[in-house]
Amino acid sequence: MKRVYHIVLLLMLPAMMLGQGWPSGYSGVMLQGFYWDSYTDTRWTNLESQADELAEFFKLVWVPQSGYCSGYNSMGYDPLYWFTNYTSSFGTKAQLQSMINTFKGKGIGTIADVVINHRKNVSNWVDFPAETYKGVTYQLKSTDICRDDDGGAALNWANSHGYSLSANNDTGEDWGGMRDLDHTSANVQNNVKAYIKMLLDDLGYVGFRYDMTKGYAAQYTGMYNAYAAPIYSVGEYWDGNQTALKAWVDGTKVNGVVQSAAFDFPFRYAVRDAVNNNKWTNLSGSGKGMNLESNYRRYSVTFVENHDTQYRSASEPQDPLNQYVEAANAYLLSMPGTPCVFLKHWMDYKASIKQMIYARQLAGIINTSATSQLASSSSSNYHVQTTTGTRGTLLAAMGNTAYSIPSSYVVVASGTNYRLALSKSTETAWASKPSGDYVDPFNVTLTAVSATTGAQIVYTLDGTEPTATHGTVIASGSTVLINRCLTLKAGLLKNGTVSGVITRHYTVQNEEYDPYEITVYLKDPTVAPNNWPQVVYYCWDSNNQQQCGNWPGEVITDTRMVHGEKFYYKTFTITGSQYCVNFVFNQGGSTASSHQTMDVTGVRETSFYEVTSQTNKYQVTDVTAQYLPYLDVVIGDVNGDGMVAIADVTALIDYLLGGEATAVDLDAADVTCDGNIAISDVTALIDLLLAGN
Repeated sequence: MKRVYHIVLLLMLPAMMLGQGWPSGYSGVMLQGFYWDSYTDTRWTNLESQADELAEFFKLVWVPQSGYCSGYNSMGYDPLYWFTNYTSSFGTKAQLQSMINTFKGKGIGTIADVVINHRKNVSNWVDFPAETYKGVTYQLKSTDICRDDDGGAALNWANSHGYSLSANNDTGEDWGGMRDLDHTSANVQNNVKAYIKMLLDDLGYVGFRYDMTKGYAAQYTGMYNAYAAPIYSVGEYWDGNQTALKAWVDGTKVNGVVQSAAFDFPFRYAVRDAVNNNKWTNLSGSGKGMNLESNYRRYSVTFVENHDTQYRSASEPQDPLNQYVEAANAYLLSMPGTPCVFLKHWMDYKASIKQMIYARQLAGIINTSATSQLASSSSSNYHVQTTTGTRGTLLAAMGNTAYSIPSSYVVVASGTNYRLALSKSTETAWASKPSGDYVDPFNVTLTAVSATTGAQIVYTLDGTEPTATHGTVIASGSTVLINRCLTLKAGLLKNGTVSGVITRHYTVQNEEYDPYEITVYLKDPTVAPNNWPQVVYYCWDSNNQQQCGNWPGEVITDTRMVHGEKFYYKTFTITGSQYCVNFVFNQGGSTASSHQTMDVTGVRETSFYEVTSQTNKYQVTDVTAQYLPYLDVVIGDVNGDGMVAIADVTALIDYLLGGEATAVDLDAADVTCDGNIAISDVTALIDLLLAGN
């Protein structure tokens, strides 16, 4: 019997270890990979293309709720489908999984935004989609809606239309935007459990960010995580009261074990008040963050801005940081807890934030690191905090520079109202420029952060490991010219031994970007079933500059037949590596607003689109793969006589077959022996090639 019990305990151990809310001793930094209306910057393909750069700085990326929300201008907080439809405002299911897999291969985990407080309906107040997943059909019923939803309005509607709601009131706060789910319902629980398990097992997410957890009791977050066992879980319990936040974390316990971390709103509000009021002593004292309490800092996910607090517009100012954004992030990244950097901040202050993350990494700060106030002065308006990691101590001097950094530290990053300094005991090299893309050559200063007087730097520029006998030796504080694409490795040289090696990847363009043209095609919507009177393109680029005039845009009259279909088209020039064009296709005139398509964003290549059904806005399908192979044939008809040159066709088939065009007898199709082939014959041949014949 004893052996059996031992085996059972061992089998249970991994699940018990996973179900603890957030790993202890975690050293990673998380990126919130979106902001409000970030439909271009948060395209799955766009985020995936940055995987190499992101992997150097972030171990987690939190992305929007990725299911279809019955529209393509949704940030995901009006969830409709949980299991079967993953074409969202940010891309297709295949693109989502490709991004998640690429991130995983680079050491980045993807965090899913889980919106289960409420759910959108299909056609009326109480109907939800039926979805079949792994042979089981999941569907919420009207009786899964809280009885007091929407202040009683949902019940009034249900009674007047012959439906029944749950007999139970909401276990949390009411929200009238959509139907609040009754988490005491066994059916709701079964649906949620299957859903979040699918996010982990099928889509490859590593954890969850639970939206609006004030909307239902904390015990249900605990229940769901105990079932699914995510590695990471963080709840949005939006409350600046530290006691309330800790109570929510404790409320997720199952068998005495915490099941979720929480976003540290008290920390956020303390930083907001410090930067917005330029009063740095606001960071001093108790109640300034769950991350300051040793028993809870493991469960603190700190942040200074998110999609709900950022400035959106004059009509939706929200609650943003109004100044000193870099300083706010410097404090965030120097403190215990798990920092979550806002995408907008990353985009706008990338070089600075990279240096801050390097400093955190080199000090070895983890979410449970000890932190203490070193100094604070209301008269000089500064606050100084130190956090001790596994390798060294990171000092954050916030506000007035009147405070003198102790001689046992070396300042490694600084800006308006902040200085970050590593303790000399960290024993590492430091570079004044982070990894990244640079337009022109530059000098990087290499510094020895060391308690050893006279410690030197040894470096290489070919990615090889520097040693006492391999590399260039320089004094601390010397500069190195970076004038090409290379990998710098630099370490401390002390007493014939090299340690504290750092790596930086630099790309220097040294030349201007080579622009290229793309053409955007729209399949003729002037015929049935859409019957538009005309075609109008409204276009704006990644710099928010209009490219087709003011709304509703430019009437397009140029057309081209491609593979038997008529397309309207317009050509654009891509002027930079991050440049793209965005579109709304519409009818123009007085009906433009009601007869327009969803946004088509992030276009950098020649593309073909088709207007399909209308749900509020017309939906658009990308049909590039269907028509692009035939485009060169049409353009190759320079005389407009329906004939193309054999040489042009050979080049196209070369492309399609990967260099096997010699196996195709094109001369046999040249019945007039003039070196030309009829377009109709070529398209038929392409049809066969694409079909694998």
